[in-house]
Parts: sequence; C-alpha cells; structure tokens
Amino acid sequence: MTPHIGAKPGDIAETVLMPGDPRRARWAAETFLDDPVCVNEVRGMLGFTGSWKGNRVTIHGSGMGMPSLSIYANELIREYGARTLIRIGSAGAMLERVKIRDIVIAMTASTMATPSRGFFREMQFAPCADYGLLENAVAAARAKGTTTHVGGIYSSDVFYDERPDLTEMLARHGTLCVEMEAAELYTVAARLGARALAILTISDHLITHEALPAEDRERSFGDMVEIALNAAFP
Repeated sequence: MTPHIGAKPGDIAETVLMPGDPRRARWAAETFLDDPVCVNEVRGMLGFTGSWKGNRVTIHGSGMGMPSLSIYANELIREYGARTLIRIGSAGAMLERVKIRDIVIAMTASTMATPSRGFFREMQFAPCADYGLLENAVAAARAKGTTTHVGGIYSSDVFYDERPDLTEMLARHGTLCVEMEAAELYTVAARLGARALAILTISDHLITHEALPAEDRERSFGDMVEIALNAAFP
C-alpha cells in the first residue's frame, strides 16, 4: 500500500490505463476487461484490474491536473512495478481541422509548468511519448478507421484559462489540443524508465465552442480505450 493507493502487492498490472475521472475508470473496466476487480478506493480514486485478450490490465483514475497525476504515476511505477502507462482522457481542440469526437495521439506535450519543473532548473525539458506505443496506437486507430491526429499538445496547469493570446500562439505553432496531465506523465515515465502515451478524445472545441453531448461521450471514448489497449498489446 501507498498513501494514495490501497492495492496489495501484485494487484496492479504492468500496463495501466489512466483516465482522469475515477467513474470513467469503472466504466472502462466493466466495458472492456474480463473479470475486473476493484483494487483501489482510497480517496475515491478507483482502480480496477482485469484482463483483455488474456493480458492483465489495470485501469486507474489519475484525478484532474498534473499534481494529482504525478502522485499516482510515481506510486504506480515505483511501488507497484507499472511499466506502461497510457492516459485516456478528453481534450479541447485548438485547431479548426481537429473536430469533436476526433482522436489525438500526443507525440509531445508543451506546458508552462509541471510538478517536475524543479528537477530541471534552467533546462526546458521536452516531454515526449514512447515511440513504440505511439506507433502501435497510430496503427490501431487506422485499422479502426478513426479520424486521428498525431502531433504536439498543450498540458495546461489551469482549467479556467484567461490567456487567449497563449491559445492563439500555440495554435499558430500547430498545437492540436489542450488537456491537463500528459506533460507530467511523460516526464515521470522518462525519469523512472517506464513507457507512456496520451490518447485523447476531443470533447470540446476552443474555436467553434462545440461540445460533445453527454449521451455521445461513452461511444466516442470507447474508441480511445480500444486504441489504447491495442497500442499496449499489438
């Protein structure tokens, strides 16, 4: 056990999918895994371990924002031996060509600040995905026929942003979307020798102000979970 995860030794699989919302972790586990068992409920952050096509998988919530994800990623890798961590979450599109329901696979994640910033001091570390996972995810998305974008994203450390100039500047540099966790996930994984990837579903649009209706979210998010599983186990 750790301060934030109540799982026993052996309860956590080497491959962990990490949605932000613990209720989405439950939904994904019950929808995609065989015989899922709840292995964590500490602070309401649910984690489930089951199997997918004979492979052990844990689906564990990360909470919202990089500080929360950093805690869970560190404990999952350091204390439970997780070796592959894939964020599955929602994001807001920053380019017109990226549409609601599209999938974004993040090669890199720009950010203004992460909990790991103090490690680097004056260095501007460039967090990036594990290439093998990224390559597998792109192949899985193509096989499904899902509209997919691969490139750089922005991990914000605030939800209620009041910097329209920053959004415009990031869009000019081809940033596909904004979310709140991937940059720290990539950094922690790099530091601890694990593999990481972020696969995101566009649920909102910063330019058109569209939003994915609640009744459509599960269907669209299901594509993302399937791509993540196929990326981990090609």
